[in-house]
Amino acid sequence: MIHFILRRLLYGSVVMFFVVLIISSIIYAAPVDPTRMTFGQRSDNATVQAKRKELGLDQPLYVQLGMYMRDILPLSIEGDTPAEKEKYQYFKLFSVGNHNALVFKYPYLRESYQTGRRVSEILSSAIPQTAVLALASMLIATFLGILLGVAAALKPGSVFDTSAIIASVMGYSLPSYIVAMMLALIGGYWLSDWTGLNIQGSLFELDDFGDNRTVWKNLILPAIALGIRPVALITQLTRGTMMDVLTQDYVRTATAKGLRKKIVIFKHALRNALNPVATAISGWFAGLLAGAFFVESVFSYNGLGQVTVTALLNFDIPVVLGSVLFTALVFVVMNVFVDVLYALLDPRIRLN
Repeated sequence: MIHFILRRLLYGSVVMFFVVLIISSIIYAAPVDPTRMTFGQRSDNATVQAKRKELGLDQPLYVQLGMYMRDILPLSIEGDTPAEKEKYQYFKLFSVGNHNALVFKYPYLRESYQTGRRVSEILSSAIPQTAVLALASMLIATFLGILLGVAAALKPGSVFDTSAIIASVMGYSLPSYIVAMMLALIGGYWLSDWTGLNIQGSLFELDDFGDNRTVWKNLILPAIALGIRPVALITQLTRGTMMDVLTQDYVRTATAKGLRKKIVIFKHALRNALNPVATAISGWFAGLLAGAFFVESVFSYNGLGQVTVTALLNFDIPVVLGSVLFTALVFVVMNVFVDVLYALLDPRIRLN
């Protein structure tokens, strides 16, 4: 098990390397000057050129990519000076030459061009909000999707089965941002006196005294909007796999032995039907955790999606690359988790 996980993590590291390399190459090669966007179109050329030199944007593309890769690697050779130590916040392993050292550090994602804040600070304030939103959405989608899928599979061709199929097709066909706008308009505006929900707002907001407070009701509408499409997909997958599993010999044997119907369905049939469902759940959760861009924009929910959209509009390269790096990391970790989960759900699968 440990060797398998380490091997997959190694493959994931290679994937992350090429993702960052390709995305950063596209962004750095784009014909947009981030320093000009930072200072405005009326700024003088001397100021712009000085800022470009400070940020290293005057260097060739391969030099810029090499500098960024060095910044995000946990092991690198940095200057052994107080200024470098404050910048990278590293732990010195041993000296290399007179003025350098091999250091261990957290990935240095640099500072935002627009605000001057560390990208790690920006992401650390946005990711928890998106994580809570993604978790709430997937809990809703998983519970309802599996429940509806099992119920539809037990009564194929019935009115409930047909209704579940139609509803799931409609739910999967509607884009999340359309659902978000409809929910914001209906639940947060027209019926706000009855629902008590806000049309816009984040999970963490400042009160009148400047302190952070948790506004749980601002999570309801975005979670429902994000959960509609996963519910539809999980319902269809659960229904299809359950109908196939229920025809297997071991299910008929368990029924013939006199086991109760609930035990046959949930202990024997459902467990073996969850492999494709687990794949769908992990993929959706990774996507939601990486940033629900349009839904967060509709509700002004200050999560990773909102931060990334704002950074893209301002061409804030460090923030965009930090978001991409986090997104790649989420998908790598989720893929490893799903592979291990396969073996736990289905004893026929072996990791070797």
